[in-house]
Amino acid sequence: MSTKRIAGAEIEKLIQLLAKVPGLGPRSARRAALHLIKKKDQLLTPLASAMADAAEKVQICSVCANVDTQNPCSICTDPRRDSTTIIVVEDVADLWALERAAEMSVRYHILGGTLSPLDGVGPDDLNIKTLVDRIVGGEVKELILAVNATVEGQTTAHYITSQLEDLDVKITRLAHGVPVGGELDYLDEGTLSAALRSRTIF
Repeated sequence: MSTKRIAGAEIEKLIQLLAKVPGLGPRSARRAALHLIKKKDQLLTPLASAMADAAEKVQICSVCANVDTQNPCSICTDPRRDSTTIIVVEDVADLWALERAAEMSVRYHILGGTLSPLDGVGPDDLNIKTLVDRIVGGEVKELILAVNATVEGQTTAHYITSQLEDLDVKITRLAHGVPVGGELDYLDEGTLSAALRSRTIF
């Protein structure tokens, strides 16, 4: 027995596409679609226009692999940023997270993932060669590895370090350990071990 259609094909397609967005399942997608339809002039039409503009203008930066509407991206072309320091991240979302922290005004390099032999992801599948090429240029003095504290992230960090061992560049990584506002009793052993290893002068 086929399921009954409760809306037009266009609305059903909207719901199906929204359901593919991370964080939205079928039920949330239906609610979101209904909200957009109810607010057609204020939300649906401007959103459709913004998405059409993004689809037409978004590009991948040829230098760092960031997403922007210009190539090279606005970060790579900003003269106010420190070009001698590069933060290496796995994904654009990580770059955005670090920019929200507003702690450093530097350049970035996006790997596009991590090494994962089990998933068939090797060095040639990531933006590692372009990173090495940037370091070989000689301008970069410090490379900050801001990859996730996972087995794949640490494997990737070690691989990158091995590729740069003959170059004159300082390689650092983000500290791992107790989060701001964290209580020791609630932390796992791995986090506590990392915090002890990364301890600093008080």
